[in-house]
Amino acid sequence: MNEVRLHLVPVRSREAKEFVRTWHRHHAPPAGQIFAVGAADETGTLRAVAIVGRPVARHLDDGATLEVTRTATDGARNANSLLYAAAWRAAKALGYRRLITYTQDGESGASLRGAGWRVIASRPPRAGWHTPSRPRTDRGNDRIARLLWEAA
Repeated sequence: MNEVRLHLVPVRSREAKEFVRTWHRHHAPPAGQIFAVGAADETGTLRAVAIVGRPVARHLDDGATLEVTRTATDGARNANSLLYAAAWRAAKALGYRRLITYTQDGESGASLRGAGWRVIASRPPRAGWHTPSRPRTDRGNDRIARLLWEAA
């Protein structure tokens, strides 16, 4: 089997979100972003994207931290590792001191380990985001334990 050779490409917000909408297993595209990066094959076909934005958790939004809020791939081998490593290099180049992301229980984290990331915390399942003061719809990904990762 021939290995697909990937290279990094810039990706506009709209294109990155459309790719996530098409390929991500359990999440819709995030609302905002600071930047996105893609991985394309030799023909220029986009095979994976990573979207980086402000941390979702308010207490982590300190101005020096960014979060990889979404990655998606069409199955291209090593694409996520390539993108996680590139996202950290880009974040550092922009002056950020920390880059984080989460995986859900049942996801191996192999792409993150391959890119040199490390687990820094375990998050228990949450009951959901709905509160009487701010009603929200369950999106099907609540009640799932998560791991918090940090680029090293």
